[in-house]
Order: sequence, then structure tokens, then C-alpha cells
Amino acid sequence: MAKAKAKQPFELPDFYVPWPARLNPNLEGARTHSKAWARELGIIGKPKDGSSPEIWDEAKFDAMDYALLCAYTHPEAPGPELDLVTDWYVWVFYFDDHFLEIYKRPQDRAGAKKYLDRLPAFMPVDLSVTPPQPTNPVERGLADLWARTVPSKSVEWRRRFFESTKHLLEESTWELSNISERRVSNPIEYIEMRRKVGGAPWSADLVEHAVFAEVPDRIAASRPMRVLKDTFSDAVHLRNDLFSYEREILEEGELSNGVLVIERFLGVDTQRAANLTNDILTSRLHQFENTVLTELPLLFAEFGLNPVEQANVLTYIRGLQDWQSGGHEWHMRSSRYMNKRSGGSGAEVTLPLPTGLGTSALRIPWSPGALGLGRFKSFSHVPCTAVGPVKLPKFYMPYSTQLSPHLEAARRNSKAWARRMGMLDALPGLPGVFIWDDHKFDVADVALCGALIHPAATGPELDLTAGWLVWGTYADDYFPAFYGYTRDMAGAKVFNARLTAFMPDDIGTAAAVPTNPVERGLADLWARTAGPLSANARRQFRRAIMDMTESWLWELANQMQNRIPDPVDYVEMRRKTFGSDLTMSLSRLSQGDEIPPAIFHTRPMRALENSAADYACLTNDIFSYQKEIEFEGELNNGVLVVQRFLDLEAPQAVEVVNNLMTARMQQFEHIVATELPALADDFKLDSGAREKLRRYVEKLQQWMCGVLRWHVTVDRYKEFELRNTQTPGRLLKGPTGLGTSAARIASLFASPRP
Repeated sequence: MAKAKAKQPFELPDFYVPWPARLNPNLEGARTHSKAWARELGIIGKPKDGSSPEIWDEAKFDAMDYALLCAYTHPEAPGPELDLVTDWYVWVFYFDDHFLEIYKRPQDRAGAKKYLDRLPAFMPVDLSVTPPQPTNPVERGLADLWARTVPSKSVEWRRRFFESTKHLLEESTWELSNISERRVSNPIEYIEMRRKVGGAPWSADLVEHAVFAEVPDRIAASRPMRVLKDTFSDAVHLRNDLFSYEREILEEGELSNGVLVIERFLGVDTQRAANLTNDILTSRLHQFENTVLTELPLLFAEFGLNPVEQANVLTYIRGLQDWQSGGHEWHMRSSRYMNKRSGGSGAEVTLPLPTGLGTSALRIPWSPGALGLGRFKSFSHVPCTAVGPVKLPKFYMPYSTQLSPHLEAARRNSKAWARRMGMLDALPGLPGVFIWDDHKFDVADVALCGALIHPAATGPELDLTAGWLVWGTYADDYFPAFYGYTRDMAGAKVFNARLTAFMPDDIGTAAAVPTNPVERGLADLWARTAGPLSANARRQFRRAIMDMTESWLWELANQMQNRIPDPVDYVEMRRKTFGSDLTMSLSRLSQGDEIPPAIFHTRPMRALENSAADYACLTNDIFSYQKEIEFEGELNNGVLVVQRFLDLEAPQAVEVVNNLMTARMQQFEHIVATELPALADDFKLDSGAREKLRRYVEKLQQWMCGVLRWHVTVDRYKEFELRNTQTPGRLLKGPTGLGTSAARIASLFASPRP
């Protein structure tokens, strides 16, 4: 036993498996079929045409038992459907091992790119298109499976499945690049990229096929459906990382493993990293459950899904649950993984229970983690807890910016504009009560932020930038004042829906009549900004604005539940609540037509922008921690999220957040140095386009630096200012005591973020 223990790098933690695994009765038929299919295509043994070396022999194929995986993950699929699904999984695991042997081990990046570039041709969304002649087992398998799978599905599903399969194939080069550079990714980057290279979004799409129920296309891209797929995917991948750590890290030299990422980032031992990886996995499953219970009913009502469509969505969700539990059971049995011992991470009660096929539901350890009791700490935050000022860390900032010479004019003009829009007026029916008064406007000094992030702007350009920053900051203060305190989700949705009326496609068309400063300001800014834009650019700009305002509904939902967000969900939503895409869109609009729009949808550009956004967002979270937690009763704050998740005191949580900022900045630098030049080559950009791309990157650098310098400079987050604005005289105070909460007018002055 001592020898076995030395070989296993850690004890598997207690997994949260809330749904019992079930076994499909068609298992033996799928085993027989998949082996015959794999042998016919050359996946077992060496292909007869010599197009590939032997990757799997028969013994290895039998030991991995992918038919058992599919019988567990698709317990209700009829025999022919289980055969099809099993063939897909045989193919995808073969692709992974084939790519490892042919391209990853020899680090053949050029060959890998050429190989991967051919594969999408075997997945025509238009069924009238004939794919090329396959030349190896991977291409033969993909061509065969595609032809057997997509004819029964809608063209919308085909597009989704094409994209997820394409991501799974193409982003293998990201792992290859990291191996070549001996680079371990940061946690945020890893979660995002693992979804693409790990294949679970692909599995989620295949679930729709296996359960014969499509998600209606009009809700497929909505937040609830996206979160369900993302949480499913993250849990599947992190579970696999735990079971495959020994094989991937110690045997294959891989670097893309969540346990390793946590181990390196936090500087902890492997067992601690494994336990924390399992905590993230569990949190993602809690987010899955929370989304189903709290967001899905509203989604059904908002989009008017009929009973059949609702049943299809619920059938799909049950399919995801089956996959989650079945995948765990298969990992516990497959020879591919480390699964000799588990359950060593916490106190538990064990009972003598039966073993064997079909008994997984009886093997649930009675530990807090396995029972999902950790979810309760997310709901236990006490609002307005005194936390005191934050000791600012030493921020890593390799870039610089300058101050626009038009700052003073922008300060005057933006304040005059805000006054014209009514942002400095008393609230209707509440004399003397303001969202902003002159003092709060001056303290925020939003024009300074504009002058730092856009130093080369002309006077009119800076006025426009400052106007958007004023509008976004005011709207973000206005929204919680009217809807956060009252927990009025219905009113908040109506408020948000009305905003689209003030961003018409035809600038000459009269918009709706504005009823408040937010609507009035948006109508004015839209008319001044969107006029010169193309129809496509206008749609993208509108989407960036709506992503920001819609994200405030998510913050409101967390407040209504008194729920500290899941860490992954928080990071991804924080980019929207901060308005990162809005300000980045302003930079994109000035680039002209020399940069192909498609370049902004590539993985390197999205990773570049997300890294910059995360740096800026987490900067704000550190500076605004006392303001939000102590003075405003907020709980949507990155420091608090880390503090609660890792059970740290505030100073240690600040340090972890700062380390995340540093890691994201270093990722930004890495992309600029290594990935953007290759991207420019791939798109064959000429010198003019490369220069515009360089200037766009420079604007992102100035944006990050400007956001940091603005936070350091202004008094908005300093304790003396927070206490000053809470004193009677500046803002009205309401009565206190039992029964008077509805009358506390002071709550109208919450201002959670710039």
C-alpha cells in the first residue's frame, strides 16, 4: 500500500455528485458496434493505408471503454443513438491522443496548423456541399459521423455544433504553444480556454441530439442557457483534471491541467490545489442549480416559450445532469485515470454499501463537500459590515499614459452636459434628494479618467468620451438607487428594455420620449456617436451598451438572494458590469476599415481584451471594497468573492486579487509579444493595418494605465469622502428603526461603481 500511495500524487477529494448515475441497457450493443467501427476506420491498430502510426491497440481500446462512458452519460438513449454517440466519443478521444503523438510531442506547430485547418471542411453546415476525400482516420471518422448526425437537426443546431467542434479542434494549438514555451496559464485564462480545448461545450450540444430535444434558437445565446453550458463544461473539465493529473502532468508532460494551474498560481502543495480545484468544480455545479431555479422561469416567461419548448429545455437540462453524474462514474472506473482512492479530503461517515454497476447513488460520502453544504457560505454575508480602508498593494503596471491637454475643457463641458441632461437635478417628487449633486460629480472627476485613457483625443473626441463615461457612471448609480433598494426586478427589466428605443438604427428617426436623465443622456450620445457608423458597427456598439445595462440585472438578482457570486461567473459578468466592452468599442470605432472586423473575433484578440478588462475591473474592486461592502451593502465585489471562496481575511484576499491582476497583465504582454504577430501573418495584414492594430493595442495599454491612475487620484473611494457623504446635511436621511426601512431615502444614493 505504501508503494501505491507514493505513485499517486494526491488523494481524490469528496466530489459533489447531486444526481445519481444510471446505466443504459444498450451498453453491450454499443461496445460491439464501436469496436467494429473503430477497426474499420483504422482507429484500432495501424491504418491499412499507413496514414497514421498505431495510436491504440485493441487492449487499450477495450480498457478505456468509451461505450461505458456513453452508456453512463446518455442512460436513456435508444440503441442506434447510443451507437452514434459512442462513435463520436471514440473519435474525439482518438483525435486527442493522435494529436498528442503526431504534433504535441514533437511540437510541430506548422504541421498541426495545416492538419487542423483541413478538418472544418468535413463538417459542412450546408448539406449540399461535398467534403474532400479523407486522408487519415481522424478525417475519415469526422466525415462519417457528420453525415450520420446532422441531417436530422435544424440548421441553427448544425451551426452551434460546427462551432463547438471547430473550437475543440483548432484550439489544440493553444495547448501546444504552452508546452513549447513551458508556460502554465493563469486561472482565468485556463477556465476560458479549457472550455474550447476540453470539448464539454461540444458534449453539451451532442446532448441535444441524444435526447431528441433542441434548445429553441431564440434563447440559445441567452445568459441562462450560456451559463448552463459553461457551468456544465467547467465541472466536466475540472473533474477530468483531477482524475487525469497523474497521467497528464507526470507521464505526458502536459501543462493544461486545473490542479497544476492552481498549484502554481497560489503556491500551494498538490493536495491543497486538488481540493481547491474540487471546490471550484462544486461551485460551478451550485451555479448550474441556481441558474435552473432562479433564471430559467424568468427566461421562459420573457421569451414566451410554449409548453413543448419548455419541455425540450428541461429535457436537455436533465441530459446535462445525466452526463455530469455518468461522467464521474466512468472516471471512477476507466483505466485511463487515477481512481484508486478517493474521499480523503474531509470528515465523512461511511456505511457498508453494495458495489458494482448501478450502485453509484449509494456511494455518496457524507462529508459537507459531497453533500453540497458549502453553498450556504455564499448566502451568509452580512450587509454593511465594517471592513475599514484597504491597504493598497503594489500594482504591476508596465505601461504609461499621458494627460490630455483638453482635460479642463472636458471637465467644464461634461458637467454642463450632465446638467442639461438633468443628472444634477433633484429627483422628481423628492425635493433636495439627488443621485448626484455638484460635489459628487466633482469628486468622481470622470473627465480625468477620459483624459487618461484617451490622451491623444481632440477636444470634441474627449468631450464625447467623457460624456459616455459620465453617462455610464450616472446610470450605474441611478439603477441601484431605484431598483436595487426596492428589489424591483420587474421595474428594472422594463427600465432596461426601454433603453433600446434610444438607440435607433436610423439616426433621423425620432426616438421615444425620454423620461429620466439616463434615457435623455443616451439619446443624445447615441445621435452624436452612431451617425457615422456602418450598420454592423452600430449593432456591435448597441450590443456593448446593452450588455452593460443588462448585467446590472444580474447584480440585482444576487442582491435579492443575498448571494456572493460564484468566482467564475463573477469574473465573466464583471467585464460587463464595468462597461469594458463599451469603452473598448469606442477605441475600435476609430480604427477604420483597414483592420478586418473578423480579427476582433479571434481567440488572441478576445483574450487580449478580456485580460485588459479583468485588470481594470479588479482594480476597481480593490479601490471600491470599503465603499461597496461597508457603506453600500454591496456583495458584487471581487475581493469579497475571493475572501469568501478561499476563507481569507481581507488583506490576503486583496493580495490574491492583485496577483490575478498581475497574471492577466502578464498574459496581455505575452499575447502582444507572441500571438499578435502570428495573427497578423495569418490575416496577411499590410503595413497600414498592422500599424492600426499596434495603435489599438496601445489604446488598451493606455486604458489600463489610465483606469489605475484615475483610481489612485480621485477621492471617490477614500474613507474621508465616504464618511463625508454619509453625514446629515449633504444628503437627506430618513427615519430609522423597525418598520421604517421603506422610508430610508438615503439608500437612493448608492453608487457602486464607475
